[in-house]
Amino acid sequence: MAIDIGKAKERLKLKRVELEELSKISSDARNTVELDQQSVGRLSRMDAMQQQAMAEALERTRQRNIVRISQAELRLSDGEYGYCVQCDNEIPDGRLAIDPMAERCVNCA
Repeated sequence: MAIDIGKAKERLKLKRVELEELSKISSDARNTVELDQQSVGRLSRMDAMQQQAMAEALERTRQRNIVRISQAELRLSDGEYGYCVQCDNEIPDGRLAIDPMAERCVNCA
């Protein structure tokens, strides 16, 4: 079964837009937590620092996925998109619909 290149490009484009929007929305949550004991208590500051750390971890995951999108776009242009980089078997369209950046089939993942 041949990969629908147009559909694949659209999936990747939508995923990139989604990740970039989430990155913009969460930028405030990643800002440095101020040390102002007058306005924020110690426990509240610790909670804010934990939330900041979680927001930073999510941002790193988003940035890794943006890199994965770029790699998938390269595989598209090379005609290798939709084929497992490990065993060279075709990756089912259902898997690509869930994760358009998938580079391995279920067996190799």
